[in-house]
Amino acid sequence: MTEQEWLQAWLVAAGVVALAALALALLARRRARRAETALASLAERLAVLESPATAAASPVAADVATTYVITGLGSDDEPAATAPLARPIDGRLFADIVARETVVKAASWSHGLRRALSPESRNRIRFHVRQETKQAGRERRAEMKQALREFRARERDGVRPVSEDVA
Repeated sequence: MTEQEWLQAWLVAAGVVALAALALALLARRRARRAETALASLAERLAVLESPATAAASPVAADVATTYVITGLGSDDEPAATAPLARPIDGRLFADIVARETVVKAASWSHGLRRALSPESRNRIRFHVRQETKQAGRERRAEMKQALREFRARERDGVRPVSEDVA
């Protein structure tokens, strides 16, 4: 190898190392930003949780004689709520929640199917179907016997059967 080839090899190696260092620095910066935003949101939540509850209850304490209706929509006199009920979430957190929910549903469905299609379950179902089929046959035979008894009794009495639709 000539001196120029060595130099080129060293330059390529240095370029690869510099590129890797740049990628690592960008990843570290992104992680730091995420950590800062998470810390800020946690600090905000902690401040809300540690705020005294008497500040929210003070309007009620001032107007003790006022009657409050649970189903009331409020009036123009009352100030609007300052804190939003729901906060927007990050897209990655939303995707994580959706993915976890999907995985949980898929796992529960697969467990249910595996349990429903197990040999014990199939045998129990087959047993109950056979029992119900036998019971239906017994009932049909009993109805047929009863119908024949009534028909023969009418014939003995000499009563002509009224044409009726027996379906």
